Amino acid sequence: MKCPFCNEAETKVVDSREAEESEVIRRRRECISCNERFTTYERLEKPTLLVIKKDKTRESFDRDKLMKGMMRACEKRPIAAEKIEQTMDQIEKELRNTTTGEVSSQLIGQLVMHHLQKLDEIAYVRFASVYREFRDAQQFMKELQAVIQKKPLEKAPKLTVHIE
Repeated sequence: MKCPFCNEAETKVVDSREAEESEVIRRRRECISCNERFTTYERLEKPTLLVIKKDKTRESFDRDKLMKGMMRACEKRPIAAEKIEQTMDQIEKELRNTTTGEVSSQLIGQLVMHHLQKLDEIAYVRFASVYREFRDAQQFMKELQAVIQKKPLEKAPKLTVHIE
């Protein structure tokens, strides 16, 4: 590992510990040449997850894009940021456990709605209104009625991909 201060190639590891729920190893290093200390993080490279869009095109899964949508739905709600982050971690974990490495955008939306419904009803309805592209107040009211009557979504969606 090159020293960020003097570009010397030889450094030694002074301390090593797990971080982010054992997903990352944090290493404290010291340069042999200039004795400066710096921190590096080592994480497992995850395989690429492809999202199959409605128009059948494929794009790489973008955690930040999905997180922004969830944050927007949870805006001004009494939900701790770490709870949203934990929910996002769970969703990503479920998505990455697919055997094909491909998942439809519809399935991602259903999975997010499933988790949001358990997290916060208002956030769920906000996300559903965008995801399901409500065209009028009737569709919105129908979804609200289901929430009021405490009708749960079907079980968590199965993570299988049907490619046509």
